[in-house]
Amino acid sequence: IQTKLEPPTFNRTNKFTAGFQAIVDAYGVGNYREINPAPFTIITFPFLFAVMFGDCGHGTVMLGFALWMISNEKYFLAQKSDSEIWNIFFSGRYLILLMSIFSIYTGFIYNDCFSKSFNIFGSSWRVRPMYNNGGWTDEIVHESGVLQLDPKTKGVYSGNPYPFGIDPIWNIAINKLTFLNSYKMKMSIIMGITHMVFGVVLSLFNHIYFKQTTNIVLQFIPEMIFIISLFGYLVFMIIFKWCRFNVYNVQDAPSILIHFINMFMFSYNDATNPPLYEHQQEVQTFLVIFALIAIPWMLLIQPFIIRAKHQKAQNRVRKRVSSAKGLLNKQRQKTGAKNVIETLNCTVGKHPKNLASQPFFNFGDVCVHQAIHTIEYCLGCISNTASYLRLWALSLAHAQLSEVLWNLLFSQGFKMTGWIGLITIFVFFAIFAALTVAILLIMEGLSAFLHALRLHWVEFQNKFYSGSGSPFSPFSFKTIIERKEE
Repeated sequence: IQTKLEPPTFNRTNKFTAGFQAIVDAYGVGNYREINPAPFTIITFPFLFAVMFGDCGHGTVMLGFALWMISNEKYFLAQKSDSEIWNIFFSGRYLILLMSIFSIYTGFIYNDCFSKSFNIFGSSWRVRPMYNNGGWTDEIVHESGVLQLDPKTKGVYSGNPYPFGIDPIWNIAINKLTFLNSYKMKMSIIMGITHMVFGVVLSLFNHIYFKQTTNIVLQFIPEMIFIISLFGYLVFMIIFKWCRFNVYNVQDAPSILIHFINMFMFSYNDATNPPLYEHQQEVQTFLVIFALIAIPWMLLIQPFIIRAKHQKAQNRVRKRVSSAKGLLNKQRQKTGAKNVIETLNCTVGKHPKNLASQPFFNFGDVCVHQAIHTIEYCLGCISNTASYLRLWALSLAHAQLSEVLWNLLFSQGFKMTGWIGLITIFVFFAIFAALTVAILLIMEGLSAFLHALRLHWVEFQNKFYSGSGSPFSPFSFKTIIERKEE
């Protein structure tokens, strides 16, 4: 059967991948032969969730829940529960499994377990040298509310960072929040830009498969130039600053934010913010100009090429129709009307793409569509990068809520002794555990899940995935009858 309808899409899944495919299909079923984001979502979704939910303790509790559902899945499948909430949790058991494993991993990176840190490898900082070489005394320590370790004092800092994750000494530092804010904010920007660039790269495979050479040259290449020249350079500055400056010269480190703003303003006369490296002005000027060139590259060229292709196709059809008319006139003179109709059918049948079958073309609509795409992409790179800052915000909120529950609730039980202290710890732990499950695991977990969902649907998939297809549905008389009854 000849049809112009696009074929339906069928993605083969199993019990492990079905949950991830359902997340993608909830946004929209992919077009026929369009690249499927689900295989990549299997890793990126639980990882971005874990960045916002990173805690070894909470991840371990979630892991136990996931393993319990998986180990008893045959029993639960046989039960066929009518509870919609339970069915949602059970259908996502493998998704919860990966989210919990990644949460434990990021919890070790943050060195955070129920708001407390592990001192596995030993801190890189020492307090005793401040007494021997830094002038500290017991009187100074007791009289001072806050004292700061000086890394320039011999023996205070070992010179090597903590082998894995955050140094545990930050758990007791009053400037812990300042340090973690800077670290998590920069980390979220790096992850976000990497995620978006990966989405743009995936669009290349769509263009190659569908043999859209024009889209490769006029869409993929300028998109990569724009995002790499501006936001890829931002990632470079963050990593370069981390590599160049350490605890000994951190006071000399310039502000990346000011550098990035001055980059667009072509302002390089700020004496209070020295450059990161030599020839920074020349490099940044070149990158901004290169990014600006990519905008008209995306905006102006493709509509004219589309119009030229349409006009070429129209001229080809007109030539075929005119040649067919000439053949018909000659045939009419030689034979009767019956043979004329047969000739017409044979001639037009060889060229089914006649004028009537050509889609309506409006050059103005093409220009408007291209302008919308260009503006959406350029502004989207900015807004999407800012959107990935939710990784930092939710991670910070989760850590602070966990710390509040520990300091204001459970730790109070350790201040009492005797039988009263024993009973108090028992009661406080029950309340602490209940609030941890209700607030930090369920509410915060749901919040992190929804934010990870948004990052995949909006910031990642819109770079390469249209999601405007239709799912494959096998032929069934039962389905047809049910549709008629509805």
